[in-house]
Amino acid sequence: MKTIQRLIPSAASLLLTFLLPLAAAAADEHKEAKKKALAASDSWLALVDQEKYPESWAAAAEYFRNAVTKQQWQRSLRAARKPLGPVKSRELKSTLYRTSLPGAPDGEYVIIQYNTSFANKKSAIETVTPMLDKDKKWRVSGYYIK
Repeated sequence: MKTIQRLIPSAASLLLTFLLPLAAAAADEHKEAKKKALAASDSWLALVDQEKYPESWAAAAEYFRNAVTKQQWQRSLRAARKPLGPVKSRELKSTLYRTSLPGAPDGEYVIIQYNTSFANKKSAIETVTPMLDKDKKWRVSGYYIK
């Protein structure tokens, strides 16, 4: 029994020695993914804010472009954004790295939420979801305003 009691702390220490560096490496990898996804989100939102809707469609992920035509996107985005007016402020609320999302193929995604204030809507939450595209570039695959 004493031998087992001595082994448990040693085994726990051994596990921590190997698992902590792996967890730190995964966290660093996700940090880099989040950084790149945020950059993609910010440049894509700049197009949307400037009402460059065809350009925002062209800059979106292949998955997005295959799901909605450029004309559908322009109509939908115009209908959603026009009544809100121009963006007054946008502040990062959260980022969440995922490899699986409902209704989407497995891959690398970062769900980004912003607290946004528009001229005609003081408080909204924008959700932008960049994904790592086939060419290994981060591009927006989803956009929602709540």
